Amino acid sequence: MTALVAVAHGSRDPRSAATVAALVDEVRRQRPDLDVRLSFLDLSAPRLPDVLAGVAADGHRSAVVVPLLLGNAFHARVDVPGEVHRAASRHPQLRIATADVLGGDPRVEAAALDRLTAVTGPLHDPGLGVVLAAIGSSDVAANRAVTRVAARWARRYGWSGGIAAFATTVEPTVPAAVEQLRAGGAERIAVAQWILAPGLLPDRVERSARAAAPDALIAAALGPHPDLAALVVDRYTAARIDTARIDTAGSPARAAG
Repeated sequence: MTALVAVAHGSRDPRSAATVAALVDEVRRQRPDLDVRLSFLDLSAPRLPDVLAGVAADGHRSAVVVPLLLGNAFHARVDVPGEVHRAASRHPQLRIATADVLGGDPRVEAAALDRLTAVTGPLHDPGLGVVLAAIGSSDVAANRAVTRVAARWARRYGWSGGIAAFATTVEPTVPAAVEQLRAGGAERIAVAQWILAPGLLPDRVERSARAAAPDALIAAALGPHPDLAALVVDRYTAARIDTARIDTAGSPARAAG
């Protein structure tokens, strides 16, 4: 069996790890035939190198690392591949492939819209202004991807406006986005989260949204949504198939992705 090793960023807030663990439990519920393991890059345990070492020690010959990340930014392009490369060097008997991040799949949007609908009711509302809150990245393309999602939602549902905002140093901030939506005629303000799990930065999003609009409707983080769990499985399956194709072609497949 090829082990599925889910890896999240990690947080000092225990709610974050608990929520990610619940998502991984949903993956196990959907696919009880798989060996599914949870790991983190930083701040939470168990760390990815330790989990991969355990996979090797348990006799697995292959594993797929699935990044529980919403953007293809620094963590996806540098941190995860670096850890996988080091693990492959330490455990030459273990073939390790890396799956794509979760972002870019329509099911992430569907999960975020489900969380939003839970607090707003029907989404077709011309008086609604929505802030799509994300953590923010030094990667401009990753931030623009969130901006495109917010704009697409606004067009689809006929909102007064839809603006992406960020919890870190990236502009616009949540209060600035709220102000812009109010200026554009929004009668109700809602905040959707392009964030996997609760934690310190999502708390900052909520505080700043409440300060700017005390009656704002705040959606929950994506969390253990069944669509996300199904997406994790699909990312795993695609990476495993790609690796099998490399093997069939007779090329080395020490680590993919």
